[in-house]
Amino acid sequence: MHNRIASLLDAHKKYWPESNNAQLLPLRFSLFYAQLEQHARATEIIAANHLSVAEFDVLATLRRSPPPYVLTPSDIQNSMLISSGGLTKVLLELESRGFVSRTSNESDRRIKPVMLNINTLSILNKVMIELENVFKDWVNKSLTNTEINQLTTLLMKLTS
Repeated sequence: MHNRIASLLDAHKKYWPESNNAQLLPLRFSLFYAQLEQHARATEIIAANHLSVAEFDVLATLRRSPPPYVLTPSDIQNSMLISSGGLTKVLLELESRGFVSRTSNESDRRIKPVMLNINTLSILNKVMIELENVFKDWVNKSLTNTEINQLTTLLMKLTS
């Protein structure tokens, strides 16, 4: 990947010099390709467990909520980058496959909370362990613990 980024930087410098920031462009490309590589690995693991990335994101969002893992569709949508129509489609698919169930809200029948089914926990835990192991191996192959902590601190500063 390093050669690919170096090649992009060389081409950028040569053919688009007016936009070549020697300090920030390498950072931009590095962040982009690191995220792209990690996303590809995660997508592969999620797909191997018969889930789409959006489905896993919904299930993980529910799992991060307190037991009994119930959220309204609005709560789920607020923690994801998905349209309400897209979320409805994902929720219908997850419900049809038995990963979640929907109930009616006593005070407002228009709201149908989404509840993570208990048998889904084992699948989620399996996928999360696989994701964690692949990510850990990928990061530890290139960075020391100190570098991981430094990078995390610096990226947190960029996202605050």
